[in-house]
Amino acid sequence: MINRIVDFINLHKGEEEKSKVLENVFNNISFRGSNLWILACAIIIASIGLNVNSTAVIIGAMLISPLMGPIVGAGFALGTYDFSLLKKSMKNLLIATVVSLMVSAIYFYLSPFKDVQSELLARTAPNIYDVLIAFFGGLVGVIAITRVEKGNPIPGVAIATALMPPLCTAGYGLATFNFSYFAGAFYLYTINCFFICIATFFVVKYLKYPATNFKGKRYEKQIRLGITTLVMIMIIPSFYLAYNLFNEKKFTNTVEDFINTEFSSRGFTVIFKKLNYNSSPRTVDIAFLNKKLNKDEIAMYNRLLDEKGIHNTVLTFRQNEEDIKSEILSEINKQNTSVSEKDITISDLRQELDKYKVSEPNLVKEMNILFPDFKNIKLGKIEKYPNTDSTKVQFLVLYNADKKLKNGDKEKIKQWLKERLSNQQVLLVQDEEME
Repeated sequence: MINRIVDFINLHKGEEEKSKVLENVFNNISFRGSNLWILACAIIIASIGLNVNSTAVIIGAMLISPLMGPIVGAGFALGTYDFSLLKKSMKNLLIATVVSLMVSAIYFYLSPFKDVQSELLARTAPNIYDVLIAFFGGLVGVIAITRVEKGNPIPGVAIATALMPPLCTAGYGLATFNFSYFAGAFYLYTINCFFICIATFFVVKYLKYPATNFKGKRYEKQIRLGITTLVMIMIIPSFYLAYNLFNEKKFTNTVEDFINTEFSSRGFTVIFKKLNYNSSPRTVDIAFLNKKLNKDEIAMYNRLLDEKGIHNTVLTFRQNEEDIKSEILSEINKQNTSVSEKDITISDLRQELDKYKVSEPNLVKEMNILFPDFKNIKLGKIEKYPNTDSTKVQFLVLYNADKKLKNGDKEKIKQWLKERLSNQQVLLVQDEEME
């Protein structure tokens, strides 16, 4: 039974002759002539895809890229202890990397569009998941290379391991002098190259490719130690970045839940929110459509946020209309969304209209039942200016009637409306008659 299982998963079945595989690997290492032109064109296509945020164009660039050749060659060289092959692979990979960086940097420098798109941002913060993708993508790639029937995994490997986009993003970082983007993207590119190479090494060792110029167990041990050291150097920063990403997602989800529970579900219309996880202390900025909070309420909500487990975070409410307007416009511009001044004006007008809107949908029906002489009843609010600096809001009830109401009847209706509306300021107006 065990033999059948081993036979079922045996990679030696369908394996190509080792000499032919090595010859094919050797031929795909060099970057001269057509290979160099294909690489340059692939870089331009990938850069355009990142520039216009087109996933389809980026995938096309990955499919035609010849970058996998020297990386796989380096893996075979390590697995067979062929250091002349390793030297040639590393030299060609260096040439390809430098050419790619130069071409992409020149493109982004000349391009009039330098906005940071989501496809580009996705390549600036690698983590442990990128390590896993590169390693298992590399395994699939080298297994396919060693088969008689190559099948269709190779295009999928090119897409999954994604060597071109991070290299082009690094070029963007150079062109715009954004060295944090350059560092993050180039680190992702290095991760992909390294772990594809390591995956190749493991498959070559498993398939027992013959060693070239083998110098004994001690030499083999030194190589393994060197590989282990490099793996640790590459993988530890990615673990840290993955942990940081997890904490940021947790922070965002908790704050979003807090906003929905404390504000949105209670009828507060949130028109602006901005979370800054990387500042110290962290900040959460919120603005409401027509709700104003006093200092005590702001302090209470900050305490509630702390009780939710979001520590070292300041909850700020933007209540100045000009500040809110400028923040909204700034955030919209960052997201590359065009919103005109007219849209903000409409929002301001809606906010003003809400001041005079009566949210009593059943009041007119009740008045028609209780006061059948009333016709064409209309409700609204007006501002009354007493002899002070403040204003008072009055409820206005405009109606038509076949006959003029007596003062006593008017007073009864007013009293009923005051109780019904919980407001002492009620104004009854019949036709053109003004009180």
